[in-house]
Amino acid sequence: MTFTTASLCDHYSGSHYLQIAEPLLACYGANATFSGIITTIKTFEDNVLVRATLAESVQNRVLVIDGGGSHRCALIDHELATLAVNNGWQGILVYGCIRQSALLANLPIGIRALHTHPLQSHQKGTGDRDLLVSFAGVNFKKDNFLYADMDGIIVSDTMLS
Repeated sequence: MTFTTASLCDHYSGSHYLQIAEPLLACYGANATFSGIITTIKTFEDNVLVRATLAESVQNRVLVIDGGGSHRCALIDHELATLAVNNGWQGILVYGCIRQSALLANLPIGIRALHTHPLQSHQKGTGDRDLLVSFAGVNFKKDNFLYADMDGIIVSDTMLS
């Protein structure tokens, strides 16, 4: 599917429920444009559940991680992003930090995050999956549809064509 978020907004803003994310997240993966069905994780400075989720083989899915906006460690690194690519994930949004950004820039996946941080996260195994998570002015809900490009990120409760 070829799209731009601007054209989706122009075409669907009057007839569909669209949420447009505040421009808080920077682009880190090689794929600036990506879309997929949302899976959510809520965790704080702990990426055990992130790893377990990215280890699942999927089609057309995007992982949205509410990391509480932490700037004290990274939830995604090159190893986890490579795992995501190998298992069919289209993108990862992190309300938190990533690390190894130079390596991530070469991976064929969309990655958005607040910032970079060199320290890896804790490994305590805390967090929740498939809950409604909210950040950047958007409510991200499991099985909603996310569309991202260089202009922004939009979320719809139905697939946009």
